[in-house]
This record gives sequence, structure tokens and C-alpha cells, in this order.
Amino acid sequence: MTFGFSGKRVIVTGGSRGIGRAVALAFADAGASVSTCARGADGVARIRQEISRGGSPGHAVVCDVGEAAAVGRYIAEAADALGGIDVLVNNASGFGQRNDEAGWAASVSIDLLAAVRASDAATGFLKQSAGGSIINISSISGLRSSPRSPPYGAVKAALIHFTMSQAALLAPDRIRVNCVAPGAIEFPGGVWDTRRQTEPALYQRVVSGIPFGRMGRPEHVANTVLFLASDDAAWITGQTIVVDGGQLIGQ
Repeated sequence: MTFGFSGKRVIVTGGSRGIGRAVALAFADAGASVSTCARGADGVARIRQEISRGGSPGHAVVCDVGEAAAVGRYIAEAADALGGIDVLVNNASGFGQRNDEAGWAASVSIDLLAAVRASDAATGFLKQSAGGSIINISSISGLRSSPRSPPYGAVKAALIHFTMSQAALLAPDRIRVNCVAPGAIEFPGGVWDTRRQTEPALYQRVVSGIPFGRMGRPEHVANTVLFLASDDAAWITGQTIVVDGGQLIGQ
């Protein structure tokens, strides 16, 4: 299925690498005007060039969405650059793994509160769209116990619940809100690429539990995000779609 987003204005937080990068590029390839943000200046410079190559206007800035005030400033700047907002993808993650204050703070501030704040800042613009859509990126860690990363799993579960509440709250404004819960996704420099090299036994154990026998790719998640943002999903809201190659049912 090929999706067309010509004339649409899309914001993707945390878009310099991995899933966020794949989502930003997929929307740009489909004709959308895209804005994204990330904490690293080098990554921001690269994704700005990439999303502009196909001729679609590209906007990318350095922003730490873990800082409350920074989120609102970025959304306003992105809306001004794009001329409005039709789609918001809350993708940024602090990936808090350790069960300590730092791990919980990273997950709560970036994975959850940044999504809440970005959505609040974008809602006024989304109300003016002909088909406003918010897509939150959660994880299958939010659907089961997560002993290797308790903060990450708990906060991703909260994001799934928030998606349902968001969807109910924004339905009168014809804004759809959905969620994607990826399984293990591998890309250069990512968590699973690193663990393949540093913890090969863990890596192989996870792969052996996936019925398809391999890790997913960022593009698998991006394709699902584009579907949820498209008119083909016009009657879908408040839902979480798992994209994991059967990982949840395989373990």
C-alpha cells in the first residue's frame, strides 16, 4: 500500500536516528512537509538534509524534549515553519533502563511527559487540520513485565493508557490518537545493535523468541505509523498496534 501525504504537515520528535528517522523519511517520501527534532546537532543536520532531498520542505532543530519549556517552543516553531500541523508523532525516548532515580526520571520526562506536552502544544493546530492525528510510539515492554528496564516498561504502559484517554478527549475535535508498540528493532548504533556486539547471548535469546527469527527494522514501524496517519485509518482511534514479528506471542 502506498500512502500520499502531499500538502500535509508532520512533526516527528526524536527523528535523527532509528524509528524516528525512518518515520520522518517515510512521510517526506510520501510528499509531506516534515519537521523533526533531536538532542544532537550532528544528527539534526543529517536528517534535515535527508528529509529535504525529495523536494519536500524540511525543518529540523536541536531540542531536548525532556525540558518542559523547550517542547512548547519547538512545536510552535515547527508549526510556523510548516504552516500548521496535521500529524504529530511522539517518538522521542529517554530509554530509562536502570531501576533508579535517573532511569525513572529519563523515562517519565521524555517518554511520557514530552508526549503529553507536545500533544497539548499541538492540539490547537491539529484542530484546524482536516484530519488531525497523533501517534504515540510505545513498546511491547509496556504490555508485559520488563525486568531489564522497569522504568521504560512502566512508562510505555502509561503511554498506551494515555493514548486511550487522549483519543476520548480529542474525538469531539475530530483528532484521532493511536499508538504503535514495536518489539525489538535493530539499526546501526541502536540498543540491539550494541547488544549484538556486547551481549551476544542475550541478543540470540531474544531473536530465538521471535517467531520470524530476526529483529525488526525501523521501516516496519514507519509503515504502520503512515497507515495510522492516513485516511485509510480514518475510523481508528484509541488503539495500540503491536509491530513485533510475533515477539509477544513467541515468548
